[in-house]
Amino acid sequence: MPFATSPEPRSPWREFLSEVDRRLPGPVELQCLGGFVAAMHYHLARPTNDLDYVEIVPHDAAQVLQEIAGPESPLAKTYRLYFQHVAVASLPESYDERLTDLFPGRFQNLRLLALDAHDLALSKLTRNSPVDRDDVAHLARTVPLDPALLRARYRQELRPIVIGDAETHDRTLEMWIESYFPPRT
Repeated sequence: MPFATSPEPRSPWREFLSEVDRRLPGPVELQCLGGFVAAMHYHLARPTNDLDYVEIVPHDAAQVLQEIAGPESPLAKTYRLYFQHVAVASLPESYDERLTDLFPGRFQNLRLLALDAHDLALSKLTRNSPVDRDDVAHLARTVPLDPALLRARYRQELRPIVIGDAETHDRTLEMWIESYFPPRT
């Protein structure tokens, strides 16, 4: 993959994450998705004020993390940034085998893992909001996404477990492929 995460998050995320890292009582690993990953790992210019995650290890660290850096925490009020657990997400079955360390060695206690670009795009399929479509268009152009891999991963790993009407998601994926991957001449 041509994208390498900077060893340093951009400001104000750098300061916020450093403060979270200092306040954590021990190691915490988060599987991250959403606009934060699109911005920090795949260089999307759109700002985001939340860091979405689907899994946290150890699981009992979730409450501590929310107290330190959740939406109502003092740090969130200071930096206007926060961590947010995503309880329901449509992700390909083996997404966790393709996670990438966002800032290797940067923090003592905090480890942030990012979804692969194809998995990140597929995580946006069920909602399919204008922001999600913009993010997928960005990934298609800049990573670039492979439409055959996107389609195969959807069919093999996401469609069998997708939340909602699978045929609607089939059509959405095909619309994305037609829109974001111009035919080769």
